[in-house]
Amino acid sequence: MGRIVARFRRTIIVAALAGILLVLAGWGVDRLILPGFSSARSVPPASEIAIASWLLRASVPAKEALRANPLPATAENITAGAQIFQRHCAICHAYDGSGANTIGRGEYPPVPPLGGPSIAAQSDGELFYHIRNGIRYTGMPAWDLPEPAIWQTILFIRHLPVTAILPRTVAAQTVAKAKAAATEPPHYVGSAACASCHRDIFARWNKTRMAHVVSDPRASPSAVIADLASAPAVMKPALGDADLVYGSRWKQRFFKKIGDDYYVLPVQWDIVHQRWLKYFVAEDEDWWATLYPPDNFKRPTGPLCDGCHSVNYDIQTHTVTEWNVGCERCHGPGSRHLADPRRETIINPARLDAFAADDTCIQCHSQGRPRDNPIAGQYYDWPVGFTVGKRLADVWRLERRHPGVTDFYFFADGTAHKNRMQGNDFVQSLMYRRGVTCFSCHDPHGSDNPSMLRAKGNDLCLSCHGANTQNGPHAETISAHTHHRPDSAGSACTACHMPAIERQLGDAIMVHAHTFRFIPPAVTEALGTPNPCTLCHTDKTVTWAQTELDHWQDRSPWRDAP
Repeated sequence: MGRIVARFRRTIIVAALAGILLVLAGWGVDRLILPGFSSARSVPPASEIAIASWLLRASVPAKEALRANPLPATAENITAGAQIFQRHCAICHAYDGSGANTIGRGEYPPVPPLGGPSIAAQSDGELFYHIRNGIRYTGMPAWDLPEPAIWQTILFIRHLPVTAILPRTVAAQTVAKAKAAATEPPHYVGSAACASCHRDIFARWNKTRMAHVVSDPRASPSAVIADLASAPAVMKPALGDADLVYGSRWKQRFFKKIGDDYYVLPVQWDIVHQRWLKYFVAEDEDWWATLYPPDNFKRPTGPLCDGCHSVNYDIQTHTVTEWNVGCERCHGPGSRHLADPRRETIINPARLDAFAADDTCIQCHSQGRPRDNPIAGQYYDWPVGFTVGKRLADVWRLERRHPGVTDFYFFADGTAHKNRMQGNDFVQSLMYRRGVTCFSCHDPHGSDNPSMLRAKGNDLCLSCHGANTQNGPHAETISAHTHHRPDSAGSACTACHMPAIERQLGDAIMVHAHTFRFIPPAVTEALGTPNPCTLCHTDKTVTWAQTELDHWQDRSPWRDAP
């Protein structure tokens, strides 16, 4: 009996001591550990980081970890990944993946720098798994993005801006440099400065005609594609001694420098027909022709041409940052971006509203005149004072249309017929009003397709349009819409909606209209504007074409009325 009582007492004492210890532990947790325990401001101890990192790696199924990124690291994929990153990830990871923003620093554990060694050590498959499924007990959510979008995001993470992966001291120096640059007026730095960070885009752009509008024939003899041997004898010495050559697709002209201005020689090479033609702008061919003497050597290219053939043409000094349509022609001065390479320090037309974005192209692909002409006693034929991001209409007035009258800019229906009128056409179009931009169809950084198009033939148009789609055409098939065989020229979208009726080189070379309107034969009869039907069926009359259209039961005859 005594043993039982003793054992009971010991049990009571142990229980009491345990209770006391629990109370003390509870008190300790409550007083010493819990205060601040929920705060995300504390820094995780190294042991916790090591354990969490091991658990994170071990939690990814082996099959998932071995997955390789199926997408190539092209500029397009990396750029697409950057856009996805900015929409979904930058709020925590910062614009450059450094995590150095308010939310990133305030997370527990802190958002890791995506350019750091811990991320570099992970496979693409592991990154994909974490993006798709999220990470429990952290701020990383699971993303229901399409697989290609996740892979593109991973490509961007593997090609982060240099500021995200610099050592801290170097990054601090970069930030200080950026702050100093931000206090200075932005200035032009030249396209070569962009090459180191934007290698793929720069290499692609450098193959375009935009990058080689004008060339120094001494530095680049291959730029001369004209047959100098067959040139008029009186012009051969001057052509051989030209300082700049212009053009490589339709025509080639030769510039001679006299003083600090250039002048165009009075002959040009027709590239398409391989022949020499006279070059002189007659009084009835452009608005400025009567304001300059009828002599090519009294018509400097500075006020008439160079503003669009260069970056940063200075009308005071007649100098340029660089010839040709360089990066800063479309993105603005690059000095701040060079010092602080992030999206906020450079203008990207793709992030402007549609109309401001189109101004980037319309500034040169249009006919108009500055609102302040003449400027310092000179009449200019390009938008002096415009830089991308500004409002083009503030400094540039497009040539006016005169309905019912055909002049040397427009047909009577308003369709342009002069050279370099794409912008004048496009602003009339439904596509322009709906927010379609020039680079919805053209890739300004270059492509393997004609005119830097994003796709060839109908594939480009059908990426937005299609049979019985909301955007039309409202027919069962494309052939039912065109009334031509699917594989015929008459079923090409551009044949009817972009007829080649605008002069590139006199009447010898024509380029496509950009109003995207179908010009019916009735308009030809009433106003004289060429229609696509008889442009193709050259052996037929306008009356024949209109009669054919009248038999198309799916087409309203009133729609085709002039």
